[in-house]
Amino acid sequence: MNKGFNKGAQGGFTLIELIVVIVILGILAATALPKFANLSADARKASLTAARGSMASASAMAHGKWLITNTTNSIEGVTVAFVNGYPSAATIAPISGITNGVDYDVVTSGTTTKLHPVGLTADQRLNCYVQYAEAATNAAPTFTQSLTSCE
Repeated sequence: MNKGFNKGAQGGFTLIELIVVIVILGILAATALPKFANLSADARKASLTAARGSMASASAMAHGKWLITNTTNSIEGVTVAFVNGYPSAATIAPISGITNGVDYDVVTSGTTTKLHPVGLTADQRLNCYVQYAEAATNAAPTFTQSLTSCE
C-alpha cells in the first residue's frame, strides 16, 4: 500500500497561515521597537559616564605627576595648567583624550568644563552633560553628571 505523491496537490502555506505569521511578526515588531528606539539615549548616557571616568582618571594621574614635580607638566602633548594641584578646567578635556566636536561639545567657562554629546537640542543640553569643576583649596575637583534629558 504505497501512497504516492499527489501531483495535483500544492505544497506551501495557506492564506490563513500566512496572515497569522504576518500578525505575529507585527506584534513582535511593535513590542521590540520601543526598546530599539531608546538605544540612542542609553548610548549617550553610557558615553557621558565613560567621559566622566576618563576625566577623573586623567585628573588623578595629573595630580600624581604634579605631586612629584610640583610644576606645570606636559601630558599627551598638552601643557597642563594646574589649580590647587589638579588640572585646570581648560586642560582637563585634552588630557582626557576628548576632542571638541568629535563625540562631545566641550564648553569651558571660568572654572568649569561641561561635556554634551554632539547633536543635542538646546533643551536636551540643559540636563544631559558631565561637568568638571576645578579643585578648591585642599579639595579634589568635582564631577557633576545629569542624564535626565539625554533622549
